Amino acid sequence: MTKTAVHALLEDPRVWRAGRRDARWPVLSSGHPQLDAWLPGGGWPAGRLTEFAVERWGSGELALLMPLLARLSSGSADRSGRWIAWIAPPFLPYAPALAAAGLELAQQLLVRPAHDDETLWAAEQALRSGSCAVVLAWVRHAAGTCLRRLQLAAEAGDTPLLLFRPPAALATPSPASLRLSIEAAAQGASLRLHKHQGGATGTLPLAALQPR
Repeated sequence: MTKTAVHALLEDPRVWRAGRRDARWPVLSSGHPQLDAWLPGGGWPAGRLTEFAVERWGSGELALLMPLLARLSSGSADRSGRWIAWIAPPFLPYAPALAAAGLELAQQLLVRPAHDDETLWAAEQALRSGSCAVVLAWVRHAAGTCLRRLQLAAEAGDTPLLLFRPPAALATPSPASLRLSIEAAAQGASLRLHKHQGGATGTLPLAALQPR
């Protein structure tokens, strides 16, 4: 392999390099200035897989994402006018709360698969369709090959995938660009980075976040 080829390979953002702090793929602002400053690259990776490990559903994971979802469905973003896909959420999204947060209800697509295999299939189809601004999916079990397919589908459709999984998933490999956990505690929930290409470490209290 020539030096030029090696250099090109090392500069590919999909290749992790110790000490590299810049995420070279485009990002979407979270809508929380403190969170953008904390996340590698300054926001959620666009057109890539981000994994959230959640100890207890309803710990603040959706509130964390509401500013982004509202922007994507408000007509003020490049991805506006497309679906926001909700695949296998543990609870039925509450329409009045979504509307109050600024989401256009007509652009919400709810899919209720019967099991994880159907969830993974539906997420891949939504990503490859090019008709979704973002895909949110909840799954308990996913093999590494399935996660790789989802990552490739996110790239092909230029659509971010926000995948919610139980904490045990962090013990298994994943091609996700970001892996985070949302941890509940008596003093409030916090966000912790587990895998990233350089950038911040440690935890960020969710109570400290203020949307723009």
